[in-house]
Amino acid sequence: MTTIRLTAAQAMIRWLSVQQTEDGSRFIEGIWAIFGHGNVAGIGEALHGARDVFPTWRGHNEQTMAHAAIAYAKAHKRRKAMAVTTSIGPGALNVVTAAALAHVNRLPLLIIPGDVFANRAPDPVLQQVEDFGDGTISANDCFKPVSRYFDRITRPEQILTALPRALRVMTDPAECGPVTLAFCQDVQAEAFDYPEAFFTPKVWHIRRSEPDAGELAMAIAALKSAKAPVIVAGGGVIYSLAEARLAAFATAHNIPVVETQGGKSALAHDHALNFGPVGVTGSSSANIVCENADLVIGLGTRFQDFTTGSWSLFKNPARRILSINVQPYDAAKHNALSLVADARVALDALGSALGTQRFVAPDAKLKADWAQATAAVKAAPEVGNALPTDAQVIGAVQRSAGPATVVMGAAGTMPGELHKIWDAAAGGYHMEYGFSCMGYEIAGAMGIKMARPAADVICMLGDGSYMMANSELATAVMMGIPFTVVVTDNRGYGCINRLQQGTGGAPFNNLLDDSHHVNPSHIDFAAHAGAMGAKAVKVGSIAALEAALAEAKGAAIPVVIVIDTDPAPSTAAGGTWWDVAVPEVSGRAEVRAARARYEENTKKQLLAN
Repeated sequence: MTTIRLTAAQAMIRWLSVQQTEDGSRFIEGIWAIFGHGNVAGIGEALHGARDVFPTWRGHNEQTMAHAAIAYAKAHKRRKAMAVTTSIGPGALNVVTAAALAHVNRLPLLIIPGDVFANRAPDPVLQQVEDFGDGTISANDCFKPVSRYFDRITRPEQILTALPRALRVMTDPAECGPVTLAFCQDVQAEAFDYPEAFFTPKVWHIRRSEPDAGELAMAIAALKSAKAPVIVAGGGVIYSLAEARLAAFATAHNIPVVETQGGKSALAHDHALNFGPVGVTGSSSANIVCENADLVIGLGTRFQDFTTGSWSLFKNPARRILSINVQPYDAAKHNALSLVADARVALDALGSALGTQRFVAPDAKLKADWAQATAAVKAAPEVGNALPTDAQVIGAVQRSAGPATVVMGAAGTMPGELHKIWDAAAGGYHMEYGFSCMGYEIAGAMGIKMARPAADVICMLGDGSYMMANSELATAVMMGIPFTVVVTDNRGYGCINRLQQGTGGAPFNNLLDDSHHVNPSHIDFAAHAGAMGAKAVKVGSIAALEAALAEAKGAAIPVVIVIDTDPAPSTAAGGTWWDVAVPEVSGRAEVRAARARYEENTKKQLLAN
């Protein structure tokens, strides 16, 4: 057997550089790195040696560089991914939030944090977490509950098994998620005679799960006997590359489609059978269809509470749930009739069985009425309205958008408003709403643009999310990655302030003016973004916003546009109930009234078939 002597870190990078997608490109496109003790000497040296064949990018924050990697994978529909490496201790733990985000959203991310010394000779090292009762514990054990696969590399030959296991998980449609390989810092630098065959290029095929014959037969029977089916399209449609199949299947059988946050833009908004967003942040058109449906077909969705109205949405007493998912855990939720299969394969099988059978679609007026309602809330304000709503800001962005526009966000007001009222072209919507992580937005926009250079990426976020994590704006400037950021400054956490008041609470600790302060807060976001090198401007009206958006097109660096907005209004139309527990005992009459409404709504929850 021919061997080659390399350090464990050198061997890892060489192996990663030859793992391929089905089109022959790298599956792990490159690695984000912030070096420190624990990864600079071993992994850092290996990356320097491979810099011409395996890119290394420098982030400003470990969490946000991981967010960029996650957004890149999501924009590539899980067909490509990135890695991140950190030092031990705080550098590693900064990535735990991002790992949870990838875990919840079922997105591939390779995390390679430095770890303590395997030989334990210098213990305790700087930043080492010591457990008084377990000598094997390090800070990286925090990754275990938020990783689909976790391994600790304590000998150089262990990468021979750990690395293939890692990519098997990342490329498995059912198990896809973050992988953590905690790499002991002394082991990174240790040499081993690796088989040359280990570095032979390998193509990772994305499996398409075929349905079980028995499950398929039951699904066909349920669909054939339905009178009013509806398809709830989730992110699995997009990851299966099943968008065209969904459009063809819905059209052939006249079945309405509604969209989750993850599934929005699987069908273009103007497709005749796209009845719009579903659930808490949904449209009246979609929610009425779901209320009346006798068969709810979940296609690649995990039925999050925002989708189901905390299981109060599907009101037809005869309704059944048919859940089509590659992951059995998701397919079996809420006593659903499960069909464990790839979305595209399942649609083909069901379509073949249905033949020419067509259902009676809902009244198209539902869709037309919703379009009229959203147009009204997105319209430019009357002259003299100095403080626009977030919906009016979205309207301005919508009017400036084109077929190549991808709008994205993650937390606060924007996910709900965009899900409700953004008219998405096919593939034009990117929302991280599984974890709804404040701070994903700017780094995520950079990751999307790296994945889709021709796209017009528009990041929409509030001042709260901007303050959470903005440092990768400087990275994007440095790397010449352009996108547009629209910051709506409502002086605090406007979305949660509305939720607080909606559950009977007094405005408290959300808006800056309702929080403890000695000096009033006056943050110049445009000046801050400009100081990081972005082209930045603050506008005073919707008309000025539209002009700034037009000017931003074709820029070579990120453009940040700041506009003050009113924190109080949100789009009232559409939407359904969301279970947010209200205190049973309170001195506030408003809370007691909210509790009474809460108890009435809980009676509508259908927790199982």
